[in-house]
Amino acid sequence: SAITAPGQFVNIQITGKFLRRPISVCDYDGDTLTIVYKVVGKGTEILSRMVPEEKLDILTGLGNGYDLAPAGNSPVLLGGGVGVPPLYHLAKRLLAMGKQVTVILGFNTQSEVFYEAEFRALGCRVIVATADGSYGVKGFATTPLNDLNYSYFYTCGPEPMLKAVYDACK
Repeated sequence: SAITAPGQFVNIQITGKFLRRPISVCDYDGDTLTIVYKVVGKGTEILSRMVPEEKLDILTGLGNGYDLAPAGNSPVLLGGGVGVPPLYHLAKRLLAMGKQVTVILGFNTQSEVFYEAEFRALGCRVIVATADGSYGVKGFATTPLNDLNYSYFYTCGPEPMLKAVYDACK
């Protein structure tokens, strides 16, 4: 694969669709890519019906990915909804560098929570926040930030969340 940094993405050609679908890379190793996506339209619905050994036309190695250099000793990774997957390989890389990684996962409600166990299995400290308070901390992905000492933060998620993270860290 042409993926060289955590946080890069691929563009997948979906049969019968003109535009490719950009999907972040969750994990990669050699020639294997792991993508995690939510079925939100016809394109991802078609993708969800694919079977093993079916071929995909993928443009890979897109985007710059995350810069690991400024992480410091205790980076925080904030992911909101579909912004969670690209933080997984980032966490693996930072842990391999000896960093103490805290991951904050933000969702609207408990039924949307995913990848919590996977981040814990890596050895990350994991905090889950739900907007409705049905699981973890009541609030947004930025809510737990006030209680943490961290050296740097990495984030991925919907634009309103990114703005809230920016405002919280000023």
